[in-house]
Amino acid sequence: MYIQYTMDQLCLPMDLEEDIPANHLVRVVNASVNRLDDSIFDAAYPGGGRDSYHPKMLTKVIIYAYTQRIYSSRQIAKAVRENIMFMWIAGRQRPDFRTINRFRSERMKSVLETVFTAVLQFLAEENYVQLEHYFVDGTKIEANANRYTFVWGKAVVKYKAKLQEKVQALFAAIEEAEKQEEGTHGGQDLLELGESSAITSEKLEQAVKQLEERLQEKPKDKPLKKAVRTLRKDLLPRLQKYETQQAILGTRNSYSKTDHDATFMRMKEDHMRNGQLKPGYNVQIGTENQFIVGYSLHQRPTDTRCLIPHLEKIKSQLGKLPSTIIADAGYGGEENYDYLEQNEVEAIVKYSTYHREKSKAWKKDISKMDNWTYNSEQDTWTCAAGQTLHFRRGSKEKTESGYEIEYRHYRSAGCEDCPLKPQCTKAKGDREIKVSMKYLRLKNQARQKLRSEEGYALAVRRMIEPEPVFGDIKNNRGFKRFLLRGLPKVSLEVGWLSLAHNLLKKAAVDAKNQGAKRE
Repeated sequence: MYIQYTMDQLCLPMDLEEDIPANHLVRVVNASVNRLDDSIFDAAYPGGGRDSYHPKMLTKVIIYAYTQRIYSSRQIAKAVRENIMFMWIAGRQRPDFRTINRFRSERMKSVLETVFTAVLQFLAEENYVQLEHYFVDGTKIEANANRYTFVWGKAVVKYKAKLQEKVQALFAAIEEAEKQEEGTHGGQDLLELGESSAITSEKLEQAVKQLEERLQEKPKDKPLKKAVRTLRKDLLPRLQKYETQQAILGTRNSYSKTDHDATFMRMKEDHMRNGQLKPGYNVQIGTENQFIVGYSLHQRPTDTRCLIPHLEKIKSQLGKLPSTIIADAGYGGEENYDYLEQNEVEAIVKYSTYHREKSKAWKKDISKMDNWTYNSEQDTWTCAAGQTLHFRRGSKEKTESGYEIEYRHYRSAGCEDCPLKPQCTKAKGDREIKVSMKYLRLKNQARQKLRSEEGYALAVRRMIEPEPVFGDIKNNRGFKRFLLRGLPKVSLEVGWLSLAHNLLKKAAVDAKNQGAKRE
């Protein structure tokens, strides 16, 4: 009546591999990591102490865990004890969660990018990627940090300025009191602090020590004693705190108190569905055929300033830049266009007004310079009303990264009686424009490439390149929040995610090709 069932009999075969299908994902991970040279991991193991678990085994376990939506080191260790796939790929060894986490976040700091590049090389050799077209995009992922404990750059600057003024006023009061007494310490003056904005914690520390020496000579001077106590217990610690916060901020405008490397960014999808700011990182990736070719992690919420650092990292990893870079309007800007031109890379990169320029409203708007005429010989602009704008002066501006932009300023001769002036400008005087001729030239080049047949096809293809990769990572595999803290460790997490994604994609492509062959 029933199939015989017993738990006391030894079953054959005893090899776990017999229970794993031939085309299973775990076999793809195993084969890919086995192709790596053992010397890659030498930098992570300086030697000494007891024998370590083999780095290839731990690499396989972590990559396979990331493909299975298992990110916690404790859950990975549990799977190694209980899951047949994990038991087979680990060779029945059982590393604990501390070993797994230490390997993932510390041991592989200087090795993971080399592993990623080696796996990418295998994919290129087997024609999964050609490293020709590089589709760039970014997404924001929440940091493992408290959402409600933060430091804002503007607040630090404001409170520090008020504190410096308070210190300056306190020292002025002490100086005035000292002048009213006879024989003020043999004519010694207080240490010069300078302007209130120049007061630093080092200068204030020296001044407080000088006041404490005076207090030893006059222990009954109550106003001086009160001032020293206020400086030592309140003002000096606060000034040191503000300076520390500014050092952590750097050029950012905010950071989280629980993860100092995380910056507050506005996420598209919020846990309260109201778009509030959350601590996070900006993850930049470049894809080809939906394989991740390069990745980088940034603390800036906008994509524009992330492109050059991202490409520099890719250049150092691959030894060269891909021949064509495709990106959306978030990356369009003079600095990025200029960088791509200098590196002889074809740029299929939109700029902020690319789509709006095609609208009828834009083409009819007489205030837009795109609807004016430029005379290169005379270096003049002619507006829609026929007024000529002559060159007045040049100016230069530097971006936060130090890139210098040269502007040329033009002004019309007389707009007072122009009937089109209300539609052209709200300025009381004559119309004046500021133009970067280099950006104008680079933008025209970008427009021509985007409107070409090849450029249009690549721009359309960009929609199905990095976007599905982010969708797979965030929604299909449920990775919406980092587990580790700090820029170096979070960058490693992105590397593990990228490795897992590429091997998942390889397995999917292989399965599709095998299905096509059977048909």
